[in-house]
Amino acid sequence: MLSLKNVSVKYGSFTAIKTIDIEVNAGEIVVLLGSNGAGKSTTFRTISGLSKPAEGEVLFEGSPLNKRSPDQIVKLGIGQCPEGRKLFPSMTVQENLRMGAFVHRRKKEEIKKSLDHVYELFPILNDKRNDAAGSLSGGQQQMLAIGRALMSKPKLMLLDEPSVGLAPLIVEQMFEVIQQINREGTTILLAEQNANAALKIADKGYVFENGRIVLHGTSEELFANDEVRKAYIGA
Repeated sequence: MLSLKNVSVKYGSFTAIKTIDIEVNAGEIVVLLGSNGAGKSTTFRTISGLSKPAEGEVLFEGSPLNKRSPDQIVKLGIGQCPEGRKLFPSMTVQENLRMGAFVHRRKKEEIKKSLDHVYELFPILNDKRNDAAGSLSGGQQQMLAIGRALMSKPKLMLLDEPSVGLAPLIVEQMFEVIQQINREGTTILLAEQNANAALKIADKGYVFENGRIVLHGTSEELFANDEVRKAYIGA
């Protein structure tokens, strides 16, 4: 479904990611592990069209994305839930969700169905649909960010650090919903520092260090790897 082949990204003379290869198959949950600044967010920006590769190519369902604009990439079926949520704090929950459906803005019936679906996944958002997004708790804001990304009806959803700053119980709930979204047919690419939670739900993973992929394998293989355990799981 998604392939990154020999992709490098530079910001001026600085190489942010260097000759990486990633493969995401339809229906999978794939996790990118690594500390802050390891290259995960740059990889997401490159898939979304916000950063352009200096080398290599990004393919989605066989089509090259390198020359496509971010809005064209959303229309093709890639939705992103960015790190830090990037909500519109003074707008209501419902207005934020509608912004997520902007690419389908003429399809009123579809937007209503998508809204109903998000409210079913996150009942608290339905209760607070007329509240300002900025008034929500951290966990509720993360639910809203995921809901907004879902409104574009993505085939592939990029989730950038969804567990950051959340209490363990909320993280658990969040990952259960991510699994449910996946079971309903959306492929998931997840960037996470919380390896323990992410590897429990992922099919496979890639470990980033200093802009390179230093390790990849199934979740079981990464869980069993001593270096991964020491660096990310603390065991």
